[in-house]
Amino acid sequence: MTGMDEGTRRTVLGVVRSAGERIWQERLDRRQASVAMAITQRLGVPEVVGRVLAGRDVPLDAATEFLDPTIKSLMPDPSVVQDMEAGAARAADAILAGDEIAVFGDYDVDGATSSAVLSRYFSALGVSCRIHIPDRITEGYGPNGPAIRALKDAGAGLLICVDCGSTSFEALEEAAAVGLETLVIDHHQVGEALPRAYALINPNRQDDLSGLGHLAAVGVAFLFVVALNRELRRRGVFRQRREPDLLALLDLVAVGTVCDVVPLKGLNRAFVRKGLLALHARGNIGLAALCDIARVNGPATPYHLGFLIGPRINAGGRIGDAALGARLLTTLDGDEARSISETLERLNGERQAIEAIMLEEADAAALIAVERNDPPVLVSGSDGWHPGVVGLVASRLKERYRRPAFAIAFDERRGVGTGSGRSIPGVDLGGAVRKAVDLGILEKGGGHAMAAGLTVARDRMTELEEFFRAELSDEVAAARAGNTLKVDGVLTASAASVDLLHLLEDAGPFGAGHSEPVFAFPAHRVKFADVVGKGHVRLTLGDGAGGSLKAIAFKAEQTPLGEMLLSKRGQTLHLAGSLSLDTWQGREQVQVRVIDAADPRTCRP
Repeated sequence: MTGMDEGTRRTVLGVVRSAGERIWQERLDRRQASVAMAITQRLGVPEVVGRVLAGRDVPLDAATEFLDPTIKSLMPDPSVVQDMEAGAARAADAILAGDEIAVFGDYDVDGATSSAVLSRYFSALGVSCRIHIPDRITEGYGPNGPAIRALKDAGAGLLICVDCGSTSFEALEEAAAVGLETLVIDHHQVGEALPRAYALINPNRQDDLSGLGHLAAVGVAFLFVVALNRELRRRGVFRQRREPDLLALLDLVAVGTVCDVVPLKGLNRAFVRKGLLALHARGNIGLAALCDIARVNGPATPYHLGFLIGPRINAGGRIGDAALGARLLTTLDGDEARSISETLERLNGERQAIEAIMLEEADAAALIAVERNDPPVLVSGSDGWHPGVVGLVASRLKERYRRPAFAIAFDERRGVGTGSGRSIPGVDLGGAVRKAVDLGILEKGGGHAMAAGLTVARDRMTELEEFFRAELSDEVAAARAGNTLKVDGVLTASAASVDLLHLLEDAGPFGAGHSEPVFAFPAHRVKFADVVGKGHVRLTLGDGAGGSLKAIAFKAEQTPLGEMLLSKRGQTLHLAGSLSLDTWQGREQVQVRVIDAADPRTCRP
């Protein structure tokens, strides 16, 4: 590592302009480097493991416990969440009265897994539970009057909304009007005014002091189940029967947590760590079938959940039957699980084809916009786009142009569009959208810092773009100025062993808020490079000591990174990427997921 940056962090391998136009910078500052050395010496782990822990601000005294996070040590008393005790007591009343419980969930992975956590718990108690997942196009997000009346007419005595409901004022008023009490279990940001509900359990309420706002809805749902189980125990329900196995639900919690891209810190990290173990045990028939059809070989990782399992669960909600995901996660029938998994696999393929067409159109429009006036936020829309895929298109645009992006599907007849946006670190997109709603620019909208949804009239599009320019230009400029790749350490092909990878996994799981380690591989020869699958570049890398390493750069074919990799066959490159375990026919092998590269000849000495 060479050079100095801001007096504390050094440039790695002298890379100041990579294929991705980034500066490679050492993740650790001087203080963290000292902590890394202390961790290495006290725990007796390789230096690179100490660097990974210190680079994620793990204190020396907490390092041992951090490597083995447990639910028991990190689990709070659920009662610290506002309305939790009231909600658990009301659900216990319904169970003891023999009432049917209706669960209304969102149509994404977090909603499906949250619904499944509740349903599987109720089923273990022998309680009748009906799940309703709204159709994305005909019903839209959140509870609605017709669905609520239908659930009431079908015999529901209690309604529980999961991953939605915190801003559903009209729908929950209608529920009250038809005599249906409602519990809301959610995590979305809300204002001071709250809708009518018996209990609104949301750690992001402004009056909630639990400090658990980083949980996904499925995490809040799990806390609710813990509180409900405790309440039923207090009432003597389990004196003559076995309590449900709550830890068996953690595979669902892990899937929803990873796929909703919430920070993998504290309790979330423990949820995912233990949930991956539960997933490997294959106790959930639906998840096991989906893992098989998605060709998840060996133990699942957050990567598998986020890029293989999650998109397939989502496929039903995007372009097919929105209830398929929840049905898969709750079924106890192996044949049904296989059938639903096959349907989701087919729908996911159709979704990919639709996405490719939409992305081509959106990319062409984005390129023109960037060349003309370089907007801080890209806003693209079309009459022919599928509303269920706009979020994926926005994500691709955000990655390509390194700025927040919205993709909007317009209803040609009504002249109104529904869209999704994705942001970059340092830019609060959800806050901007809520402000646009308050100003009357948008009909509806909300979300988080990194993702938002909106409804906008076509004739307000120019005004929306001007609003984003005025509101977010400075934030976007500041966020884009720091185009650096933080590198945890330098490795060679010979050093990247299976044993090292297993040690690094103890520092995980990695994801949002707990970034996956990135390593630089200096002057490795590109022994082989070719395009495989849908635009991926597969490589074989060699170091000067005879070591060899398989590598892949996903969706890189028509990018500057892919062009560099393919054009440098037989030559040496500095490469940067993350390690993963490739399991094929029972054999474990380390693989590098390449995210950047640089020509050593252009780097500073």
